[in-house]
Amino acid sequence: MNNQKSQTNNEKNERKSVHIDQKRIDRRILINQISGKVFFSSTLFALLVLSILLYRIFSQSIGWLDLHFLTSKLSIFPEKAGIYGVIIGSLGLMAVVIPVTLVLGVSTAIYLEEYAGKSRVQNLIKVNISNLASVPSVIFGLLGLALFGRFFKLGSSILAGGLTLSLLVLPIVVVSSQEALKAVPGFLREASYAMGASKWTTIRKVVLPVAIPGILTGAILSISRAIGETAPLVVLGIPALLLKVPTNLMDDFTALPIQIYYWTLDTVLTPEYANLAAATIVVLLITLFLMNSIAIIIRNKSQKGF
Repeated sequence: MNNQKSQTNNEKNERKSVHIDQKRIDRRILINQISGKVFFSSTLFALLVLSILLYRIFSQSIGWLDLHFLTSKLSIFPEKAGIYGVIIGSLGLMAVVIPVTLVLGVSTAIYLEEYAGKSRVQNLIKVNISNLASVPSVIFGLLGLALFGRFFKLGSSILAGGLTLSLLVLPIVVVSSQEALKAVPGFLREASYAMGASKWTTIRKVVLPVAIPGILTGAILSISRAIGETAPLVVLGIPALLLKVPTNLMDDFTALPIQIYYWTLDTVLTPEYANLAAATIVVLLITLFLMNSIAIIIRNKSQKGF
């Protein structure tokens, strides 16, 4: 009898526990369904806002984005204005930003991951580099104004703007390159050392080719941010209306985001400037798309599986 009672009690307890577990499962399923709908709605709302924004931009640029607009200089008259000099200035910026950020960023990452030993100093450097990625861009503009614009007397030249933007995006390249180097399998290094290769030979011929896709991913993000930044260039004193087309890195210049910013402000006085700003935004989007596409193609061709 006692055995039967104990068995009965055990069965009752098991049923209760199963019942409780079923309630928890049902609650989690309900929460999961609600979360999925909320996240889907958020994504749909973001896509809707983006679609409206792109529609407004492209619709306002119709009739203004043509060959004359791309090959003419800036003008105070909207119907005569063009962005040829602005495009040249933006390309000059990228001609400075891309090599500086890649060389300094990748070199710093290689030193921190491959040469620097584990110590408090190394950890402090890594933490500070990661924190620099969250510093507001206007702070880098003030640093560029004080260091490059006034101390080195570069003024508002392409070189000063490019070096300022390089400081802005350098932490992104360093952090992404560090993660790419960490992701390289250890047995590749060991196999290279076993074949008698030196440390630098291993890094150059084994580690870097495998890490290139991750490094380029960070470079894509950094360059995309640099070409669209406005605040550092405004602080640096980049002019909004520059009729002269820059011919070298020491010339004054203006860039696509700067021109968009000032044309947007001037729409209060001249409504046609809104159409010029929209056409310039389209050019900036196409430039970003082409740069990212080229970088993605290079990354995919250099990607290797292990």
